[in-house]
Amino acid sequence: MALWELYTEYNRVWIADAEHVWKSAEIIRNFHSGDAVLELLLEDGTKQHYPVDPSKPQLPPLRNPDILVGENDLTALSYLHEPAVLHNLKVRFVESRIIYTYCGIILVAVNPYKQLHIYGDAIIHAYSGQNMGDMDPHIFAVAEEAYKQMARNYKNQSIIVSGESGAGKTVSARYAMRYFAVVSKSGSKTRVEDKVLASNPITEAIGNAKTTRNDNSSRFGKYTEISFDKRYRITGANMRTYLLEKSRVIFQADNERNYHIFYQMCSCAHLPEFKNLRLLSADKFRYTCMGGEIAIEGVDDKKDMEETQRTFSLLGLTEVFQSDVFKVLAAILHLGNVEIRSSGSDKSSVPPSDPHMLVFCELLGVSADGLVRWLCHRRIVLVAETVVKPVPKERAVNARDALAKQIYAHLFDCIINRINRALQVAGKQHTFIGVLDIYGFETFDINSFEQFCINYANEKLQQQFNLHVFKLEQEEYMKEDIPWTLIDFYDNQPVIDLIEAKMGILDLLDEECLFPQGTDQSWLQKLFTYLEPSPLFEKPKLSSEAFVIQHFADKVEYQCRGFLEKNRDTLYEELVDIMRDSKFPFLANFFQEEEKSTANSKSIKVRPARPGVKPANKQLRTSVGDKFSSSLSLLMETLNATTPHYVRCIKPNDEKLPFEYDSRRVVQQLRACGVLETIRISAQSYPSRWTYIEFYSRYSILMSHQEADLNDRKQTCKNVLQRLIQDPNQYKFGRTKIFFRAGQVAYLEKLRLDRLRGACVTIQKHIRGWSQRRKYLRIREAAIILQEYIRGKRTVRKTVSAATLKQAWASVVIQRHWRGYRMRQIYQVVHLATVTIQAFTRGWVARKQHKKMVEEQKALVLQKYARAWLARRRFQTMRRLVLNVQLSYRVQQLRKKIEEQNKENRGLMERLTSVANSHSQTTDRLQGLEAQLEKLTNQKASLEAREKKAKEDASLTIAQLQKEKDAVNLEKQNLERKFEASTKESKESFDQIKRNLLEEKENEARLRKIAENNTEMLKQDHEREVETLKEEVKRLKEERVSLQRKMEEGGQVNSDLQDQVVQLTKHVKVIPELRRDLNNLQNQRNNMDRKMKQQSEQARGKGFDCDNFISVTYNTLMMIPEYFSAVKMNDITRQLLGGVVEEEVLLGLTSGNSEEMCEVEDLLEAFDSLQKATRILENHQREQKESHETQVEGLKLKVDHLQNENSKLQDLFQEKSDINENIRQEVSRLSSENSVIPELKLQVSELQRQKQELETHVEEQSRELTEKTEEIAHVLQKKIKEESSQRRHFEEKVEELEELKRELLGQIEELEEENDHLKRQQLMESEARSKLRQEASRLTAENMDFEELLDQKDRLIKKLQNQIKSLETSQKAKQTPAPAIPKDYLGMLEYKREDEPRLIQNIILDLKPRGVVVNMIPGLPAYILFMCVRHADFLNDETKLKSIMNAIIGAVKKIIMTHQKDFELLSFWLSNTYHLLNCLKQYSGEEEFMKQSTPRQKKNCLQNFDLSEYRQILSDLAIHIYHQFITIMEKSLTPAIVPGMLEHESLQGISSMKPTGFRKRSNSIYEDSETCTISSIVQQLSVFHSTMSQHGMEQGLIKQAVKQLFFVVGATTLNSIMLRKDMCSCRKGMQIRCNISYLEEWVKEKELQSSNAIDTLRPLSQAAWLLQVNKSTDDDAKEITEKCTELNPVQIVKILNSYTPIDDFEKRVTSSFVRKVQSLLQDRDGSSQLMLDSDYRFQVTFPFCPSSQALELLQVPSSLHLGFLTRI
Repeated sequence: MALWELYTEYNRVWIADAEHVWKSAEIIRNFHSGDAVLELLLEDGTKQHYPVDPSKPQLPPLRNPDILVGENDLTALSYLHEPAVLHNLKVRFVESRIIYTYCGIILVAVNPYKQLHIYGDAIIHAYSGQNMGDMDPHIFAVAEEAYKQMARNYKNQSIIVSGESGAGKTVSARYAMRYFAVVSKSGSKTRVEDKVLASNPITEAIGNAKTTRNDNSSRFGKYTEISFDKRYRITGANMRTYLLEKSRVIFQADNERNYHIFYQMCSCAHLPEFKNLRLLSADKFRYTCMGGEIAIEGVDDKKDMEETQRTFSLLGLTEVFQSDVFKVLAAILHLGNVEIRSSGSDKSSVPPSDPHMLVFCELLGVSADGLVRWLCHRRIVLVAETVVKPVPKERAVNARDALAKQIYAHLFDCIINRINRALQVAGKQHTFIGVLDIYGFETFDINSFEQFCINYANEKLQQQFNLHVFKLEQEEYMKEDIPWTLIDFYDNQPVIDLIEAKMGILDLLDEECLFPQGTDQSWLQKLFTYLEPSPLFEKPKLSSEAFVIQHFADKVEYQCRGFLEKNRDTLYEELVDIMRDSKFPFLANFFQEEEKSTANSKSIKVRPARPGVKPANKQLRTSVGDKFSSSLSLLMETLNATTPHYVRCIKPNDEKLPFEYDSRRVVQQLRACGVLETIRISAQSYPSRWTYIEFYSRYSILMSHQEADLNDRKQTCKNVLQRLIQDPNQYKFGRTKIFFRAGQVAYLEKLRLDRLRGACVTIQKHIRGWSQRRKYLRIREAAIILQEYIRGKRTVRKTVSAATLKQAWASVVIQRHWRGYRMRQIYQVVHLATVTIQAFTRGWVARKQHKKMVEEQKALVLQKYARAWLARRRFQTMRRLVLNVQLSYRVQQLRKKIEEQNKENRGLMERLTSVANSHSQTTDRLQGLEAQLEKLTNQKASLEAREKKAKEDASLTIAQLQKEKDAVNLEKQNLERKFEASTKESKESFDQIKRNLLEEKENEARLRKIAENNTEMLKQDHEREVETLKEEVKRLKEERVSLQRKMEEGGQVNSDLQDQVVQLTKHVKVIPELRRDLNNLQNQRNNMDRKMKQQSEQARGKGFDCDNFISVTYNTLMMIPEYFSAVKMNDITRQLLGGVVEEEVLLGLTSGNSEEMCEVEDLLEAFDSLQKATRILENHQREQKESHETQVEGLKLKVDHLQNENSKLQDLFQEKSDINENIRQEVSRLSSENSVIPELKLQVSELQRQKQELETHVEEQSRELTEKTEEIAHVLQKKIKEESSQRRHFEEKVEELEELKRELLGQIEELEEENDHLKRQQLMESEARSKLRQEASRLTAENMDFEELLDQKDRLIKKLQNQIKSLETSQKAKQTPAPAIPKDYLGMLEYKREDEPRLIQNIILDLKPRGVVVNMIPGLPAYILFMCVRHADFLNDETKLKSIMNAIIGAVKKIIMTHQKDFELLSFWLSNTYHLLNCLKQYSGEEEFMKQSTPRQKKNCLQNFDLSEYRQILSDLAIHIYHQFITIMEKSLTPAIVPGMLEHESLQGISSMKPTGFRKRSNSIYEDSETCTISSIVQQLSVFHSTMSQHGMEQGLIKQAVKQLFFVVGATTLNSIMLRKDMCSCRKGMQIRCNISYLEEWVKEKELQSSNAIDTLRPLSQAAWLLQVNKSTDDDAKEITEKCTELNPVQIVKILNSYTPIDDFEKRVTSSFVRKVQSLLQDRDGSSQLMLDSDYRFQVTFPFCPSSQALELLQVPSSLHLGFLTRI
């Protein structure tokens, strides 16, 4: 089909417009080949003739159908061109308020200049894990695609964000990094993702500024590599920057600001930490007030400063570092205020007292004199000398500004390096995602070096983008097996060569910078000389200081002024030396010589797409252009080694107005950013691509019936296309898709619309015809009725007269009398018939009642005898059971007593050992006392000797003095003084000795008291031990008496067994009589059958109504001999089975015909079995009697031996107590004679002697006791061996009986099969019995004879019951005694402490839910555990109770943690935890929980402990299990919610399929996946409900869980609607409401209406209603605000803006209507969040529901392996 054929009437086209770029027009006449004019009608109603060249017609671009306008992907448009792209963006941005749109692989982001609610964490989680085309376009979708491809393909990714200043690049890059930080949480404690996000405020503060286009414009390029480990969690980041705008530090244009950090610091100048910086307000610094703007509306610089400091700290940058940074920044501000004065024409100077100069030098630690000198002078180095030359003011100012720029650039690099170090984490980088935030193509009125570098970078990026798009297109064609044809696309390699090649612009610039006298003008002349032949380089006609380059986006004129200065970026060496010599290390490090790095630190080595051009001179590498070119080459290498993702940010207007769209500005940016180039490449091939399923669903209306009936949809699509589009070059069939040329989809849409319009016309035609026909028929019917009425009136008027009136009256009278006569005759006949019928009926009813009374009376007689027999049998069975239980219980008690006696013997041994240990300790203490006494005695002797010696010395001295008194009179006074001094010293020494003696005596007294206390304690211990031994002796005597009693009972049991054996032998003799009775019964039955046959033959001709009586009588007579013969045989069988076959089995045997049971062979076998059983019973009775006798003798010996031992022990302890008494007396005597030490020593020696005697005596006694204990142990061990041998013998006997039992069971099974056969025969006979209904009178007499026979058989039954009793008793005696079940239980389970781990292991840890719920009642584990808890409470054992409760809680926690994802196990233990919690409440004894309990349950309440604390713990545990349970169900259900509720089309014939773009195609659409439907959701809910019900979960909990699941379904579906524009259509609303109805039916089916689960779907239901309702008038707006009460205003407006028509018959929602709804919703309160919180949890409650389960009736199944539990 030719393109011009699409230019038909009513189609619309785009024509160029100066104001709006493009405007729409409608074709009013079909265009034909050769026409020179295309007639158009503009939107304002004017006509226009569009000229067309017939030879080469250039027709205007066609406009897409309205259905395709507003698509998520621009590549989904049928006509791909500039006006279509511009219009689609406008519709989405202005009308739908959607800022993101896909254009193939590009995400176009239009800056809304307004905060939107589309960036919360809920939105992030909604996009996480989703395919890119499944959700609305978003920056999060691009980030998710990059993250997913990194994890899937193990390849590094890059997100390239570009655009003009103010287009939103920085915000988009920030949101992308935030997405990675949220979805890939790091496992380390360093919180790397928080640090990555924290780097943004810092880089924005030091690198962003306010411009005329943007309040937060990035003045540098940034590439951030976010590193991931093998688990794809963030491990670190690295940042690279490009081309910082250093000139902004010293110059800002009007209405612009410097970097934010300067204004933030000035706003905090009054704070203490900034006082030393001596900052002023921003309007007083030259570098901050130059642009005239010091504040930004809506921005608080002070708060931003706090945020900057906080992020500094978060990154680990110390306060010292922050202080250094602020010092440098403050110094830059002060440097800008340094005043430089002119001192002549070529001289300048700085005032020495300049305050700003002094502050600058003080802050940075530099020399003020040196700085002042070299700002105003320059050193010139000549060959022979060095000259210092002053510079003029202009050059001095330039030197000052150059220094400021250089310091700021170094500071910027330093901060970035420190941030990179803070973001580095130990560990190897596995992959990374790079986010490039770089400037877009720029063209201004004056373009300089910065714009040149920016456009150079964009040329490189555009080349990389074109190659990538070309590569993706090629891969798509190859994947679909479509022939690949080379597509011509724009290659900007010539422009790149013009800039970076040898002798290119940058090369010539670097060369010119080498010349000292080089100027911008000379460089420009070189450009004209070398580059003028290039078609991409032009010389402007009106300017001699500029040049023009033809970039890929547009021509740009660059002013050459300043190129050399900016490229050199020079700073005087003298100023560098001053900075290098600074006393401020932080600043000095900036200007140190950097070492040349030869190796690249990157771990990823990539190969560039094109080798870079190396400069000819090494000195050129220091230029700005060379550095930028090198860093750009490195960036391109990195991007080429990654998979790129493109985000193009668009600025909609220059006034920063929200949602205002300037088409001229937008189209300029679209041309510059490569979006239109992508469209052009796509349009050259096959831009529209549909899957076969989408095509079939959309265009099935164009198919014929034969084509639609084909099963192969792919072939159907091919057939339809070949029929509709004749030119095969307009489409291609791929493997999974159909590829269309531009305009073909629009042509198909036109055909579809025509078909739908024709169908509508046909439907309207028929409906209007039917309506008119119905209207005509109603009018015709009314006319006929009127005619009839009028004609009737006329006829009556003509025929009415007096004669006719009389005749009419006479006829009425005659009719009346005749009708009365006829009615009387009929009444009499009916009355007679009724009386006759009543008489016969009443007689028949009376006879029937009489017959029924007779039958009931006979049945009562039969029931009386049968019930009496059953009651007697039950009583006898119970009596035998009680006797067996008593016997087994007594034997078990004897064994327990033996075990307890062994334990007591071991206890005695332990006590004797402890006594010996205590005596040894006493001996040690006495030895210590003796040593202390000896020490004291020695001390006292030494003191006495010293005192005696002192007295002797004093006496000698006195004698000498008396002899010399007369001789030496002159020295008398001196001698007296000496004597007095000596006596004083002796007294002091004596007093000191005396005090020492007193202290030693006190010590002795304390030791004596300690000894007394120890002896007293030993005495008390001995007394307690003696008392315990007395009690043990007493208990042993009692046990001896009980053992004797049990021996007597054992003898009585033996005698009973002998009696039973005698009876058994008697019963064996009766067996021949039983055989004769059975033969007689069989003969009687045969006779009865013959009689019945004769009577039936005689009664065939008779028939009177007594059917029921005959059948009942006959059945009764026939069953009597069968019944009693079966009873006899079953009794004998049960005797042989030993009570294994229960009453139900016997009753089952009696129901069938037992003819074969009465055979002679069976009776003989039974007789042989009875004889064998009798012999076995006799042997067993004899062996048991011998064992009892041996046990009794052993027990007697044991008791005598224990009595002797006890008496000896009593004597031993009596002697011990006497010794202790002697010790106590000795100690008291020693304490009374404390002053006399020698006597104490004698007493101690005597005490030591007695102690030795006591030790000797104790050793002898302990030795004897040990020997006796060994003898006892030997005897007991011997007894145990004998008992074990007997037990083995009994087990062998039991095995023999089990074999016999199995044989009998086999015979019983054979008999049961024969019974079944006889039953079938009996059914056949019952048909023949129905013919004997008239024989009742003859059988009544014979019935009396049978009643007599019944009495005889009753006596026979009693006789057989006695035999069964004896046989069962003997059979019970064969088996090993085992614990039996008593009749009355307490509802408790007993267990031992050492069995507690086994209990927890079997009932909790090893329990499988599926195995439990099949054969047991729900909640059985909870009941078993509670019964164990009750037993611990019953024993008043607090330790045991705490142990089992803690073990239960710990085990449940363990199994829940181990199986966190096991849904069935979580459901099972949630139910059992709830049942256990209810049991603890119900049996707690509290009144509020006992209102509905039975008297028995109230009696079983806990008595000793309050378990309210454990109830709280269990409640918390149940809540935890519930939340985990809900989480598992949500994880299972969530994947099916969106496909089932939204994507699947449950309504047949209603398709909401629309064309899809490249993004929908780029995902894994080739992989077949199982389709989820609403049935999948309902089925999953049914599985959840059945599992919970099967586990016995309480209905209230089930309702809460279902309510939570329904909330998740509703929230997830609604959130998806909010983020998917393609789901906002009227047909999709119908689908949603249909799916909600399925969920409502499910709720009703499960009887869960009271759970309020449907209420949680109200927001979704209202959203579906909103999609379907009319949305045009004021009344519609009011209705929407009144009914959509569950949706907040943000959600309502979002749905209205996202509403998308599926067909041309639907209308879009106008902007005025949306504004009208917004105005009505202004006063509504509520949340402003767009998304519902799908993670919200309703509060769970555990209502108390008392259990009707009686604990005393519960039995523990053997499958649980809990045989160690005993029912109490």
